Amino acid sequence: MFPGMNPKKMQEMMKQLGIAQQEIRANRVVIETSDKEIIIDNPSVIRVKMQGQENFQISGDVSEQSLQENEEEKLEEDIQTIIEKTGCSEKKARETIKKVNGDLTEALLELS
Repeated sequence: MFPGMNPKKMQEMMKQLGIAQQEIRANRVVIETSDKEIIIDNPSVIRVKMQGQENFQISGDVSEQSLQENEEEKLEEDIQTIIEKTGCSEKKARETIKKVNGDLTEALLELS
């Protein structure tokens, strides 16, 4: 925070001000919005408690992905699962997953 200041001294001063920090060991942070996901890989996450509120400071490798892309990826994964589990054709897998509104379990049961 302040160049040249002893980190222990800084923690002590923050504690006197009622500010507590805690490092959270995270592998990935995902923030979902109405139309996309913000993905932070290799994050450094710090939880800061101050005046009865919790705040998070996050830094890392940031990327964004639209929700439509996520849905398409999941659909493709589900189709591959159906093909592997039932041995049906890709066309039949697509038709069945569409018929059951994307419910993988229902599609597998129908094709079994």
